[in-house]
Amino acid sequence: MLEKFPLTQYISEDGELVNPEVKEMLTLDVLKLFYEKMLRARMMDKKCVNLQRQGRIGTYVPYEGQEAAQVGSALAVEDGDWMFPTYRDHAATMTFGHSLRNLLLYWVGRIEGGIPPEGKNIFPPAVPIASQLLHATGVAWAEKKKNTDRVSLVYFGDGATSEGDFHEGLNFASVFKTPVVFFNQNNGYAISVPMEKQMNSKTIAQKGLAYEIPSIRIDGNDIVAVYMETKMAVDRARNGEGPTLIEAVTWRYGAHTTADDPSKYRNQSESDHRRSTTDPLLRLKKYMKNEEIWDEEWLMTTEKNITNEINTALEEMKDYPEANIDDVFDNVFEKPTWTLEEQREQHRLIKRGQMS
Repeated sequence: MLEKFPLTQYISEDGELVNPEVKEMLTLDVLKLFYEKMLRARMMDKKCVNLQRQGRIGTYVPYEGQEAAQVGSALAVEDGDWMFPTYRDHAATMTFGHSLRNLLLYWVGRIEGGIPPEGKNIFPPAVPIASQLLHATGVAWAEKKKNTDRVSLVYFGDGATSEGDFHEGLNFASVFKTPVVFFNQNNGYAISVPMEKQMNSKTIAQKGLAYEIPSIRIDGNDIVAVYMETKMAVDRARNGEGPTLIEAVTWRYGAHTTADDPSKYRNQSESDHRRSTTDPLLRLKKYMKNEEIWDEEWLMTTEKNITNEINTALEEMKDYPEANIDDVFDNVFEKPTWTLEEQREQHRLIKRGQMS
């Protein structure tokens, strides 16, 4: 199956153009956009890890190393399309238009953190594994029945492909030719379990064969490959040609979450090696240097602007109005149950000091 699904690459680890057909598309503005969006995502990720270590946000899910996969794919969809992230895809959602303030609010447990800006169709992060594939397929089917050209882009990890929801989503999408792009980020581990211990399949892309879904395996650290192949899949969906399964092979440098210790199950020297060889930002920088268009002054200005944007979002999060405790009890059932009302009243008594 590795022969049937080779790793599609547009720019090599050395920054050399593998597919010259895209040369014309890679203008300076496009390359700067790719790099700036990945840098913004990485700087935000590092800031959130630091905030968690300082106790200023809750348990956090890092994605450093997967920027090309998330940013490149998010840039391939349009306003009006739908995005269905997991708990690790905030690089994708912030690229698609989610506010940094609300992303931070999510990590302090605020309900507002799952609310996208007006006009942005971004579902809240899915913590249950693979459940979002069914949501994406259902929304895509609804858009098809409404005769729109809107597309669903849904993210999931390698572990999700071992869940029943993955197979149900692909089967339904195949039968009804729904306009959905299934975007798998294969970083080699489902929490602590390596890919070879959770499946006998050599690739994830091959799983689309059972459902007659066009599938491709790409270098997930090559933002040009990610963007181009996702854009082709999105165009197929938009033109009524049905779903596509994309396996983006990538690597996450850090832990599964900030509550995890990856050294217990993974040789961390591999991350050190990959930082200097396959890193998505480094690869694009090498390409731009090879083309003699790299600009250190532009980089410094971009980093300063991103830092200011992140700091502004952090201040907005800190100054956000105090949470309404009723949010915990509302919107669970159409009409609150007696148990919820009892818990609400107990909290009110505790707050007034009448109950411990």
